[in-house]
Amino acid sequence: MNSVIDQNQSRKLVVAISSRALFDLDDSHRIFESEGKEAYCHYQIEHEEEVLTPGIAFPLVKKLLSINKEIPVSPIVEIILLSRNSADTGLRIFNSIQYHQLDISRAAFTSGGTPFGYIPAFGTHLFLSSNADDVVKALDAGYASATIVSCNPESNTNKQLRIAFDGDSVLFSDEAERIYQAQGLEAFTKNERTAAKTPLSGGPFKQFLAALHHIQTLFEPDNSPIRTALVTARAAPAHERVVRTLRAWNIRIDEALFLGGMDKGAFLKAFNADIFFDDQEGHCDSASQHVATGHVPHGIANQK
Repeated sequence: MNSVIDQNQSRKLVVAISSRALFDLDDSHRIFESEGKEAYCHYQIEHEEEVLTPGIAFPLVKKLLSINKEIPVSPIVEIILLSRNSADTGLRIFNSIQYHQLDISRAAFTSGGTPFGYIPAFGTHLFLSSNADDVVKALDAGYASATIVSCNPESNTNKQLRIAFDGDSVLFSDEAERIYQAQGLEAFTKNERTAAKTPLSGGPFKQFLAALHHIQTLFEPDNSPIRTALVTARAAPAHERVVRTLRAWNIRIDEALFLGGMDKGAFLKAFNADIFFDDQEGHCDSASQHVATGHVPHGIANQK
């Protein structure tokens, strides 16, 4: 058996996902936008026996759920469906969940209202949605959340779940990014060199990374079903503060790429990322040409 059984095994990773992130609902969403809610509801009920095809986050969900097969006692990962559909129109979604054999049994259908309020109730570590307003609400309340970016990522046949993160405004606070935005690269570099031994404050994805790290501790390092990477525009000497911050948090990161402003797409492809999280839309657009991407509308770069 590959796993190392642990007293804290009951600590579960909970990921909430919207129906449009899980399945391809573009056709019905176009009807909603062009013809309204009533036409949309009629369309979904009329087609409820037609199975929905996988959406952008579907492969990620499959890999997350597969981790439970490695844990012999109780599920260590749970996927929650948070949907703006009604229970009536949501029947097609649950039919599709059953068809694709996804172990998802808990859901909240809000009939057009924001499902944001149910994020803490379900004990959620990460919320993925195609609705940017819901994502912003979740982030403002302190929950890791990202808007799924439309893309056509290349097929990833790697069985290991691979998740990549940007640093500032994602894993870490935007305190250093604010200096860069206001005063430029030279001031940013000087500040990071001076504060190299002062850990950065945590960003919105710190607790999600910690939950992934906990699952990793249940396995021997060579047999872990999860691999993580930090993919940042930082370069030496600004790298030192990042390394010392992760050390202070006692959180494992498997790979760290300090790219010094280079385009991230090719590196994410080389890492075989299943998803990448970044706060800057330009980086997300580039990354989404290669891998599934979540935009994290948080921090100074997203303030209008």
